[in-house]
Amino acid sequence: MRNGRTSTTLTSMLTAAALLIAGCTSGGGAGGAAAPGKPAEQGPIAKLAITPAHGTKKVPPDTGVSVKVTDGKVTKLSVADAKGREVRGSVAADGTWRPRWPLRPSSAYTVSAEATGTDGKPVAAQAKFTTLKPKRVLESGMSPLDGEKVGVGMPVQLLLSQPITAKQDRARIERALVVRMSKPVEGAWSWVSDREVQFRPREYWPVGEKVTVVAHLTGLRAGNGLWGTKDRSLTFTVGPSHITKISAESHRAVVRENGEVVKTFPVSLGRPGDDSYSGVMIAQEKDPDMVMDSATIGEPGEYRIRTKWNVRMTYSGTFVHSAPWSTGAQGSRNVSHGCVNASPENARWFYDFTQRGDIIEVTGTSRKLQFGNGPTPWAKSWEEWLAGSALGKPVNG
Repeated sequence: MRNGRTSTTLTSMLTAAALLIAGCTSGGGAGGAAAPGKPAEQGPIAKLAITPAHGTKKVPPDTGVSVKVTDGKVTKLSVADAKGREVRGSVAADGTWRPRWPLRPSSAYTVSAEATGTDGKPVAAQAKFTTLKPKRVLESGMSPLDGEKVGVGMPVQLLLSQPITAKQDRARIERALVVRMSKPVEGAWSWVSDREVQFRPREYWPVGEKVTVVAHLTGLRAGNGLWGTKDRSLTFTVGPSHITKISAESHRAVVRENGEVVKTFPVSLGRPGDDSYSGVMIAQEKDPDMVMDSATIGEPGEYRIRTKWNVRMTYSGTFVHSAPWSTGAQGSRNVSHGCVNASPENARWFYDFTQRGDIIEVTGTSRKLQFGNGPTPWAKSWEEWLAGSALGKPVNG
């Protein structure tokens, strides 16, 4: 009996103590603190979904990467190529990542994404995909030559292996062409044919200008099933300003360097019926020794003669060249088949003096230079040049 009473008394004391402690806890009742050992309530774990999904093949190179997250927030997103090099890009307002320039066709890429869930814990996910192999490939070439020193009238030419006719495709190509200049001036791209787009400044290039052109054609969508697979780039500098004015009426060539007359010499231009072209041309190429054949202009048998110190002005075959057979007429009469004849001495001097891209302006003939007869960007006004751009706006380098 004694031990039973003692046990009952002790139980009553512990119960009272427990009630006292519970009564002193802040916010008592149903809103009180959790029982010891019970974990605090946490938010759900974040879940990531990447598009293109892991293992996707034949992805268009200009496709963006989308990462969707539930119960969390994306904190990191990157895309790397097969060698682990991160691809430059940016995230748009809709959360889609897009590369600065399109991805490379027939290549593998890895997307890495991280997010933080509402539970405060980080989660990560990866997805690997490959881009498509083009059905048709757009090849390209560029002029002037990389590292070349050119005249103030030299345009940049981008030559393409396939015709580009749709305005949206032309605009896409123009946006992929970057022109950087040491002395920024206004210029623009203009389509001179379905397979060629050229860049020229509004006025002649400044002397000493250094120009770098990059055509970001890799992965560029250029038409139905047509994709670029290789970038092109070049850097050139602009030499002294060489401007030659040739008059069919005075039969003289006046050559200026940086605005100063450095040489005047007699010439003979095209005879009646074979008139030379009038217009602003450039020195397109130089050849010290060549055979001129009338068959190349559709008149076989008219002439076939070897000429020296040839400076080309048109695709159709207009040159300044040495013509010892016409020195008696040079300075007084026009007797050539359309070229500009000069004495061997003067032709050699002009050949050595001339840079590709130098301005050669011919006046006083009845035959007007046709745009597209070689690189002829100065045959159009600035407004006409801009009209040939798919974007319709100038570029400031």
